[in-house]
Amino acid sequence: MTGDTQRHDDARPQRAPVGDRPARAVPHQAPTPLGRLVATVERLRREVLEAQAAADGRALIELAKGILIGQLHCTPAAAARQLDVLCRDSGMSPLELAADIVNQASRDHVSEIAAEFVERAGAAGDPAEQHSAVSVRLRTAESGVLAAAADTQAVAESLLTNALGPLGAVAVAVWTAVPDGSLALAGHAGFRPGEADRWRHVPPGVSTVARLALQERRLVTLASLTREGLPSIGHLQWSDGGRMAVPTGTGGRIHGVLEICWPQPLAPQPPRIERQVEALAEVCAHTMDASPPRDLTTTETVLPDVAELIDLAEGLQDPAVVLTPVLDPEGRLSDFRIRHAGSRFVDPVGRPRGDVNGALLLEAYPTAAGESGLFDIIERVHATGEPFRAERMSLTALVDQIPLTSVADISVSRLGAAVLLIWRIEDETARLANLLQHAQRLGRIGGFEENLATGETTWNAQLYALHGLPPTAPPVRLQELPGYAHPDDSAALGRFLRAVLRHRRPASVNLRLQRPDGITRHIRVVAEPVLDADQRLYAVRGAYQDISAQHWTEVALAATRDQLAHTEAESAERNRLALQLQHAIMPPTPQAVEAPGLRVAVRYRPAETESLVGGDWYDTVVLPSGLIMLSVGDVAGHGIEAATGMVVLRNALRGLAVTGAGPAQLLSWLNTVTHHLAKHVTATAVCGLFDPNTRVMRWARAGHLPPVLVRGGEADALPLIDGLLLGALPDVTYVEREVQLEPDDTLLMFTDGLVERRDSSVQDSLRHLVNAAGAGAGDLDGQLDRLLAESRSDTDDDTCLIGIQVG
Repeated sequence: MTGDTQRHDDARPQRAPVGDRPARAVPHQAPTPLGRLVATVERLRREVLEAQAAADGRALIELAKGILIGQLHCTPAAAARQLDVLCRDSGMSPLELAADIVNQASRDHVSEIAAEFVERAGAAGDPAEQHSAVSVRLRTAESGVLAAAADTQAVAESLLTNALGPLGAVAVAVWTAVPDGSLALAGHAGFRPGEADRWRHVPPGVSTVARLALQERRLVTLASLTREGLPSIGHLQWSDGGRMAVPTGTGGRIHGVLEICWPQPLAPQPPRIERQVEALAEVCAHTMDASPPRDLTTTETVLPDVAELIDLAEGLQDPAVVLTPVLDPEGRLSDFRIRHAGSRFVDPVGRPRGDVNGALLLEAYPTAAGESGLFDIIERVHATGEPFRAERMSLTALVDQIPLTSVADISVSRLGAAVLLIWRIEDETARLANLLQHAQRLGRIGGFEENLATGETTWNAQLYALHGLPPTAPPVRLQELPGYAHPDDSAALGRFLRAVLRHRRPASVNLRLQRPDGITRHIRVVAEPVLDADQRLYAVRGAYQDISAQHWTEVALAATRDQLAHTEAESAERNRLALQLQHAIMPPTPQAVEAPGLRVAVRYRPAETESLVGGDWYDTVVLPSGLIMLSVGDVAGHGIEAATGMVVLRNALRGLAVTGAGPAQLLSWLNTVTHHLAKHVTATAVCGLFDPNTRVMRWARAGHLPPVLVRGGEADALPLIDGLLLGALPDVTYVEREVQLEPDDTLLMFTDGLVERRDSSVQDSLRHLVNAAGAGAGDLDGQLDRLLAESRSDTDDDTCLIGIQVG
């Protein structure tokens, strides 16, 4: 046994005895009485620790012997001899063998961890690790904890010495969760003197490491206390050290928290270490649960705390149910059973108490398991003991698979292992009255009732506010209402009163109420007569509604409608004038122009919408020199501005052409006119001068598409020479070109309304026109009609098309 204990002691860090510490290079001095006392205390402390470790090891070996006695049905001496034989045959120490026997017999959390560790070690090809001290540490700690189950301080010391010290931990604290939400320090080990006294009690609401684990109900790992900013026991001693905290509980209840301290920052721990800590917390939880073993899965047994809650539920004025936990075969919480429904029980969906008494909570209310729902709240209260309160919480129940929702105030609290659930379902009448009150407030409606027999008039609070009267003022009767109304409303108010009081039929009236504070409000009064059994009028009831906001909104809308109508009339008149101006200068169907050596035909198609009157123009003029000026142009924009701009440019070009200048010079002068005299106008144009004697046409362009020449059944656009649009810059020089025309040639000049499309480039649209012009035959009028009909333009713009046929 001594050798076994020594092997166990070597597995954990040992403090070097005072005599074994490295000696300082100081002169030898005779031991003082104080030095002898310190050495004696240190030696005695070391002997106590060694004795405790040996006792824990012996407890584990004795437990293994007990298992052998039960399995082999032998005497204790035979079990001891069998243990020695197994140690000799397996090459394992008694502690390792004892831990292995306990693992195989218990099949608990510790044995699962040991089996997992052995499997991982075997997969890594390291058979020596199969006999690791992990199982020994956990089982030795368990033996020490069970031996000191009544002393939580001894439990903490055993956990640190046997299991947590080898993991590098330097201190451990065992906290008890008090039902009022506070934490009490039940046991500790490794902290310096006086630290435990400072942390005996942690009030509710104080954020600590243990509180974090309790709230989250899971293992929490903190790399550094300083980095996380959470206080805890020993934070001054190891301010930068790491912490682990894990809740300890049984049967779904959390009894406390096991907190472990490391002196240095703690790196992320592998799952196997976390599972070891959780196993130690589970062992610790069994020692903290002081309640006797209970069978809470049956409905026949009534425990004292359950009976106490049942008596409490019967004394309450609100509906209440008593719940007890239902555990699965592995001891985990799976549901709650409704052990008792109080005599004032009111089900949210109207079921009698007998239908839910004895049922499982999730069977009776399956929707309680929703996220952050009622079941989660009850589970948290049962686990931590902290009560829960909530107002106007939604409760949903299924009736024939149809969810019905009620609003209730909820209270959940725990006594022992049972939970008391109280709900106060909002009264439907009170809820509707509350809704009506809010609706009247939001709609600015006040109600009244006037008893004609007694002369008593009843108002609600909103009606006093509408009249601007204090609640202590006497109500205004219907017959007194004309004295509070605007004089201009007297006739309408008189008809209203006669209809209600004399003719006994419902009526309404709009009036201007003049309040005592000088404010005038627009009010609608609605009233109906109330008749008795003999059809005699004995009361009138009705409502006032403040419609001031609606009245002024209607006034504003009327003014806006008038303004819009005026604006629309002005716009229509402007468009009509622009259209008349455009048609006066360029009729939609002009007559063909006969000139020496030429025949000119024009097609003009206005925009489909008359509000989009544009600035397209065309012109054919025989000049004094005998030359013929041919021009087409397009002013940017629509409306009266575009139409008047078109008139200015068209007439200006006519006047400038008399000078005998060439097309390029004419466009240069026209650009000057556009830039300086026609403000905010830009335009494109093509200008040509045709000589009937030589059939030569000189032409120039200002941002416009070039003409298309049709000759011998083939068509092509003239070269795209340079030329900036009119009005962009003050001084622009334009390029002039000549084209020799032949008899029967047709020259097409047009505006972009003929070819422009939103989904195609200008080059593609021009190419389509060229192809259409070359494919056609016939007289000039027929060609123009066909091109206009086949136009693919979709911009809803004006279109000018000029056909010039050489004779």
